[in-house]
Amino acid sequence: MTLETAFAILLSATISGSLYAMMASGLSLVWGTLGVFNFAHGSLLLLAAYVAWTVGKVGGPAVQGPLAIAVMLAAMAVFGFLLYLTTVRPLIGRSNAELAVIISTISAMIIIRNVVQFAWGPLPKQVPALGSSSITVFGTVISSHQIVVILIGPLLLLGIAAFLKFARVGLAVRSVEQNPDAALLVGVNPQFIYALVFAASAVLAAIAGYLLAGIQFLTPDFGGDPLLKAFIVIVLGGLNSLLGAFVAAYVVGLIEALAIFFLGLFWAPVILFVVIIVVLLVRPQGLLGGAR
Repeated sequence: MTLETAFAILLSATISGSLYAMMASGLSLVWGTLGVFNFAHGSLLLLAAYVAWTVGKVGGPAVQGPLAIAVMLAAMAVFGFLLYLTTVRPLIGRSNAELAVIISTISAMIIIRNVVQFAWGPLPKQVPALGSSSITVFGTVISSHQIVVILIGPLLLLGIAAFLKFARVGLAVRSVEQNPDAALLVGVNPQFIYALVFAASAVLAAIAGYLLAGIQFLTPDFGGDPLLKAFIVIVLGGLNSLLGAFVAAYVVGLIEALAIFFLGLFWAPVILFVVIIVVLLVRPQGLLGGAR
């Protein structure tokens, strides 16, 4: 293996890992706080990318980029809040709440996907990449959009970690995660925190969706594969560990890049699932998940 080839594999793994980390961070945040899995998370990526595409299409080049991103993030924060109120909030406290939330979020996923296909049609669309410049390193061309993806992933995870550790609202999220009843006794409203976490999760999904849509074409099936990869990442890293999701995202990206290079695209998912099964047999709680 030449230096150029090794760098290309590492670059591909880093780009994929950064995207997977962003996709999984919202899922991990919801799971850690509410203890439920949001199956509509992939559809949030899908909807966010279509919103950004629509804003740019209607407004033209003048509103593409930062303005389209700002509108998309605001819209998805509101949508995440409404998603919690309609699909999760009525089920909290029931004896079968976890199963009911799974069913309700799967229903939301199907509804969102069909609404997107009805509203925007089945034809592929392309969200403009962030910038048009590029650099060449060891014979590999790296676009400005790819550089943004590489940088945003770690910075976003560091921002989430700092928010949870130092911000008052972040501390409230951690208190609700540890003991909702005790948090309520000291004046923290768990229901507000749950809604806030869902809104934040939707924003994280929107960022990942926009960056991913700048790399590949946008279709109504756009959110399916990201949801699967995000699920793999949080299971591999540990359901209750944001750091674990971050580490696992880059591990998954590296496994995929190596498998594609040595065995081909067809075998990459097979190798990935074999590695995950082996890891979970040794550490059922994931790479960095705490034992329960």
